[in-house]
Amino acid sequence: MKLTKNIALLIAAVLGLYSGVFAQSVGDYPNKPIKIIVSFTAGGTTDILAREVGNQLSIRWKVPVVVENKPGAAGNLGTEIVGRAAPDGYTLLASSIGPISINPSLFANLAVNPQKALQPVALLGDVPNILVVPASSGIKNWKEFTAYLKANPGAINYGSTGIGTTAHLISYLFAQKLNVEALHIPYKGAEATRDLVAGRLQYMFATAPSVVPLIKAGQLNAIAVSTKKRISALPDLPTLNELGVDIATGAWFGFFAPEGTNPAIIQKLNETTLSILEEPAIKQKLLGLGADPIPMSVQEFTRFIRNDFALWAPIVKSSGAKPE
Repeated sequence: MKLTKNIALLIAAVLGLYSGVFAQSVGDYPNKPIKIIVSFTAGGTTDILAREVGNQLSIRWKVPVVVENKPGAAGNLGTEIVGRAAPDGYTLLASSIGPISINPSLFANLAVNPQKALQPVALLGDVPNILVVPASSGIKNWKEFTAYLKANPGAINYGSTGIGTTAHLISYLFAQKLNVEALHIPYKGAEATRDLVAGRLQYMFATAPSVVPLIKAGQLNAIAVSTKKRISALPDLPTLNELGVDIATGAWFGFFAPEGTNPAIIQKLNETTLSILEEPAIKQKLLGLGADPIPMSVQEFTRFIRNDFALWAPIVKSSGAKPE
């Protein structure tokens, strides 16, 4: 009896010590550099948002926050790196709708399934896609754009940041609704925008933060925005719905951690990120780029991801998109 009691006391002491160390480790988080893996190349929307928020995290927490671009396999490379990382809160993923919600339906055999291997942390922003053309084309509005499409059947190329991305799938829906023959040219990331500016593509649906500066600099002309409402960054730009095209969807971007990361760390990351996004200067900057910060709790963001995956699965199937 006494022996049993002593064993019980020993177990309780060990568990108490473990709990204390564990609680302290969460309380001390972060106490070393944090790495943010970006699924795409530098200069794109995911990269812009990750660096903006990552810089603020570094200032607040007084630890280095390093952003690393790991493009490849339509965003799957970044997913795999983080999905296989230690679930300690020091390796995060900045990703978007394509790799997280679309790729599980697009790729038959993913090395790491984001719906299972990742824990949603925080939504960074909801971002509209803007229909843009090269400024060198001379096309400035919807009437001129549709006239150009009709006058050049079979000679239209549009770009995207990869097969199965929203830039691709929105363009697929767009061409289908307008009965336009157009060839899809997929890229690994921001290179698509550079080729569009150079005139090697005729049009593209690109995320607002990646092209608003180019529109304001006169390198691209904006024709329409894909979301239900006009955006504050370009208030005179009509929506596709206003122009009679039944498309109203955009893209989103967020932070993720490896599944199994301590919930207290996930909660701290979520709350700090949302606080950063609510800072007037940061919020105004993101709105100016066309990114709309939408605060969501961890639970809300997790439900959002689940529902978004269910939304896009049938669209991927209908498009017939196949990874290269």
